[in-house]
Amino acid sequence: MYLPPHFAESRPEQLFRLIREYPLGMLVTHTSSGLEANHLPFLLDEERGAFGTLLAHVARANPIWQEVNDGAEVLVVFRGAHGYISPNWYPSKQETHRHVPTWNYEVVHAHGRIHVREDEKFVRGVVARLTRTHEAGEPRPWKMSDAPEDYIAELLSHIVGIEIELTRVEGKRKLSQNRDARDFEGTVRALEDRGRTDLASAMKRAAD
Repeated sequence: MYLPPHFAESRPEQLFRLIREYPLGMLVTHTSSGLEANHLPFLLDEERGAFGTLLAHVARANPIWQEVNDGAEVLVVFRGAHGYISPNWYPSKQETHRHVPTWNYEVVHAHGRIHVREDEKFVRGVVARLTRTHEAGEPRPWKMSDAPEDYIAELLSHIVGIEIELTRVEGKRKLSQNRDARDFEGTVRALEDRGRTDLASAMKRAAD
């Protein structure tokens, strides 16, 4: 990933925050057929390994778990807030007209070694943790025990667990940090006026 210094993000707390807030990652693997990409919701276990460990599961019918070698190097891409930026939002544009459109975004590239886990205890644990995480905000969180045990057992038999021991994590937050204060503020206001509060908030975090 091209990383100009003013857009590079290396702080673990910011990288892990992005993974937690935008957990749908793109798992990129190299198979005998070439590059493959699968989109999966991941859990991040920050306590396992020097850089943390990602946990997820795939359908047993998905051939990816059979096509990767145990310990193979993989990449998982997590994309945060992003959006189009118009030069019309820069106050200085009216003076010089020397501006062009761009795209603001934040992204994390998580590199690691993949391991396939078929044991039922591991798979059940991943599903339970995913459920607890994403049901936490519900008034009455759904839990696995709400469904019949034989139904859950049948579903679990059709999925396979994966864990990715992270070896390197790098981030990029291209959020107008290279603009002067008034153009930066003009962009934030324009995004907020258009309902893009997620990207506006990301820009303000980057400025802080």
